Order: sequence, then C-alpha cells, then structure tokens
Amino acid sequence: MTKNEKERGLISSVFHTIGDVISTFLFDYLFDDPNRKGVMRFSFPARTFHWVVVVLIALLGLTGLILFVPGWGAASIAGWTRIVHRICVYISAVVLVLYFISYRQSCLAYLKEAFSWTKADFGWVRAAVDYYLGGDESKMPPQGHINPGQKIWELITIVCGVLFVITGAIMTFAKGVVAPAVFQWSLLIHDIAFIIGSAMLIVHIVLGAIHPRMNESLRSMITGKISVKYAKSHYGKWYEEIAEKQS
Repeated sequence: MTKNEKERGLISSVFHTIGDVISTFLFDYLFDDPNRKGVMRFSFPARTFHWVVVVLIALLGLTGLILFVPGWGAASIAGWTRIVHRICVYISAVVLVLYFISYRQSCLAYLKEAFSWTKADFGWVRAAVDYYLGGDESKMPPQGHINPGQKIWELITIVCGVLFVITGAIMTFAKGVVAPAVFQWSLLIHDIAFIIGSAMLIVHIVLGAIHPRMNESLRSMITGKISVKYAKSHYGKWYEEIAEKQS
C-alpha cells in the first residue's frame, strides 16, 4: 500500500468515525450496561476528574483565547472574561489538590509514567507516523497502560500547567512589583504555553475521539472499559500483566 493510498483511507474513515463518536456519547454514556464484558481501564474517579478538567480547560481556553487574540477585546466587556478565567484557575487548583490528596498513589504513578521512557517507547515513536497513517500495526512494540503518544501528552500537560501557574501568578499578583521585563517575559511564556498546549490538545482530541484506530479510546473515558481485543492490540504489556494477576 502506497503512502497516498494510506492517507486516503485514513481521511475517508475519519468521517465514518464521527458517527461512532456521537453514538458513544448518546448510547454508551446513557445506556451502557455495567456488566458488559471488557477490561476496566479507567476508574470512575479518574473519569470524573478527566471530564471536570475538560470543562475547566474549555473555559480557560476560550477566555484565554479572547484575551490572546488582537481585536477580540470587545468580547471581554466589563472584564468578565478575566474574571471567569481567574475563577476557573482557582477551581482547577482546588480540584487538582483535592484529587491528589484523595488519590495520591494514582497521581504519583501518573507522574512516574509520564517521565519513564524505555527503548521500546522510542521504537514506538519511530513507527508512530506510519502507524497512524494506516501502516502495519505489527511494527508497533507492545505497550503498557499508557503508550508513548499519551506520555508525550502527559508531559506537555504537566510542563504547560507549571508554566501557566508560575507566569499566571506573576501577571495576577506581581504586576507593578516585578520588573517590567519579567512581566513581559511572563506574558510571552504564558502565550507560548497556550499555543503549544492548544496544538497538543487538538492532536489529543483527534487521536482520542476521531482517529479510526483509536475507536475505543473515547468509550474507555466514558464507561471505563475497553474490549479484550483492543487491550491486547493497543496495550499488550499491560493486558498481560493484569491477565496474569487475575489468573
């Protein structure tokens, strides 16, 4: 199969997958059978946390975009955009702290997972482009609970989050206190983090909800489950580990 053929196949299948996305929300979320067979991938607290963060990120992104894009200032009449932006920041901080306190072990495992890279992970990265364009799946090294693409997303989320907190704190609480150059650098870094984070968010949405090879990814974040076949195919190492524990 040539590269052009693979790309055409990917593009045509993306539109077909949109119907699966809609049905996942309308059917799986509202009517999914809790006894449906499958492998539990995400717990209920993890899924709840994920969707709360999704809402907060959407509000932060929208209000941040209004403040970021020149000429959109009219949309922030009476300063409501900044107020909503800051309220969402405070809520996000509370949610993160409460979740970390409640599920400290899972959060630490998440951090360790993001910063732990093996030879197989780099092999996955080298084969990823061909794979996502429809190439042979057998070339992909078996993965654990999180594949390297998801690790990259985790790293971007962590790094951008830290930059947002530091630069946002300077712009909110230290304006007029720090040197003008420090304030301007904070503004620039905040904007760069926004651009990088937004770009990676788009990739995350496409791969997690639209890409035909990730057809159970969105479902797993709604119902928590993936099929055995999907687990073996996408997270072979992880599936073997949990299958061994259950045997």
